[in-house]
Amino acid sequence: MSASGGTKAIVAALGANLAIAVAKFVAFLFSGSSSMLAESVHSLADSGNQGLLLLGGKKAQREATPQHPFGYGRERYIYAFLVSIVLFSVGGMFAVYEGYEKIKHPHEIEAWYWPVGVLVFAIIAEGFSFRTAIRESNQTRGSLSWTQFVRRAKAPELPVVLLEDLGALIGLVLALAGVGLALGTGDGVWDGIGTLCIGILLIVIAIVLAAETKSLLLGEAAGTDQVEKIKAAVVDGDTVTRVIHMRTLHLGPEELLVAAKIAVQHDDTAAEVANAINAAESRIREAVPIARVIYLEPDIYNAAAEAAGVNPAKQLGGAPAGPTAGDTPGDSPGTPDSPDTPDTPADPTESGH
Repeated sequence: MSASGGTKAIVAALGANLAIAVAKFVAFLFSGSSSMLAESVHSLADSGNQGLLLLGGKKAQREATPQHPFGYGRERYIYAFLVSIVLFSVGGMFAVYEGYEKIKHPHEIEAWYWPVGVLVFAIIAEGFSFRTAIRESNQTRGSLSWTQFVRRAKAPELPVVLLEDLGALIGLVLALAGVGLALGTGDGVWDGIGTLCIGILLIVIAIVLAAETKSLLLGEAAGTDQVEKIKAAVVDGDTVTRVIHMRTLHLGPEELLVAAKIAVQHDDTAAEVANAINAAESRIREAVPIARVIYLEPDIYNAAAEAAGVNPAKQLGGAPAGPTAGDTPGDSPGTPDSPDTPDTPADPTESGH
């Protein structure tokens, strides 16, 4: 995984969750608290999730093959999606079931100091993990709000760890409230209610993670700032006069595909166009280093088509199937000039997950 910050946050969360899972399970054995059982399963599921994220980062580093020519960068998205499934099924649904059973068949909490002590320890440990995730996220978050960061981040690890840690802290507070109310009132139903609330919380977080990761799996464009840098890098004002239309796609968190139709002078030679394309590719990679796969198609800009309002981005392959008015006289026989226009606001640049 190239994002060292993401790896550091995952390892911190993994260590904290393993220690907390053991402590919670011991507290459950001594106290019989269903909240503690739900929380121990929650922490165990979180530990497995961090393992999945590390495994996804490892698999994503594999070299491209003829069967997968664009590499395995999206492995990280797949494993992040699996995290949401584990969180929903193992964490959320189990807690809902356990809470329901405890509400139907409540029993008094024994050895109250075990769950209370473990919950306080878990809050401290989870707080440390959450602080690490926040610190590492701040290095890449920039001016984005936390909501925007979770929705727009292309690397899934930090948003996943952030949401997991936030959910864990809220869940611990709910468990502590459930145990406290059960001890204060002598009614074990409150312990079951706390467990049920933990389950609902985990299910909500799992749904949010699934929705955000689904957008990454479908394929997201580069951010607005990156798109503008690419456009500026392509045009040299001499051979390449403008970007007619462009598409970008994240092949992985740190790998971007750029495909664009660019306008060149109608009297340029093939050698001049080829040299201009090579130079444009170098400028793009310098401006946006994660632009690893670049395809630039030269064309002749058609001002008449632009005036007519034709948008090549909405045409199959960027151009209509038949000839149109305003063909440039210098075109090859039988090849209609593409009714190309510059980028329009409809060109996708950035999508929140």
